[in-house]
Amino acid sequence: METEVLADAEAVAQRAARIIATAARAAVATRGRFIMAVSGGKTPWQMLRSLATETVPWESVHVFQVDERIAPAGDADRNLTHLRESLLSHAPLPPEQIYAMPVEAADLEAAAKNYAATLEKICGAPAILDLAHLGLGPDGHTASLIPGDPVLKVTDRDVALTGVYQNRRRMTLTYPLLNRARRILWVVTGAEKAEMLVRLQNADSSIPAGTIHQENALVLADRPAAGNL
Repeated sequence: METEVLADAEAVAQRAARIIATAARAAVATRGRFIMAVSGGKTPWQMLRSLATETVPWESVHVFQVDERIAPAGDADRNLTHLRESLLSHAPLPPEQIYAMPVEAADLEAAAKNYAATLEKICGAPAILDLAHLGLGPDGHTASLIPGDPVLKVTDRDVALTGVYQNRRRMTLTYPLLNRARRILWVVTGAEKAEMLVRLQNADSSIPAGTIHQENALVLADRPAAGNL
């Protein structure tokens, strides 16, 4: 796993946007499309706004969600709300090429299976993402792969549901899908992530993030997050 340390969260966001844009152009030139999954968070929303200013073959870009809270449409807790505000409002990405996790469904288990089927329809079977963007929680979680949750043991599904975490259940991509991604891009900012970033670097499997494959992974960290490296 490679690591780049940048001055602050804004620099991390801009660097991440450039990396994604470069990956998108390469994937479209090679395979005709670029498929990425994005996580939520303040710095990622900055990253997506920066991405909207880059040269990207938007007509061939497909965007999935890494995870989503079970909450009503338009709720401030929803990653989709910010994804649309940050990217769709600023880039000429066809709206139908953002694939929202169906967390408003009455049958959430069936909805998770349907999202996995959509991934296979767009990405092939088994589904392979060109790039998965991940964050790192102060407790070592990534996506909504949460410490102690049964979702950590899911090996036969690409999309699953969690228990309640920070007052919400979530829908999340699972280890099998994330670990098939052609590239993992970690965006890690803030001093509260410093301890877990060291453990991630050490592939510490006692935290959820440590089980993500590192062969094709890049960490972009700001100086506060990288303070213990």
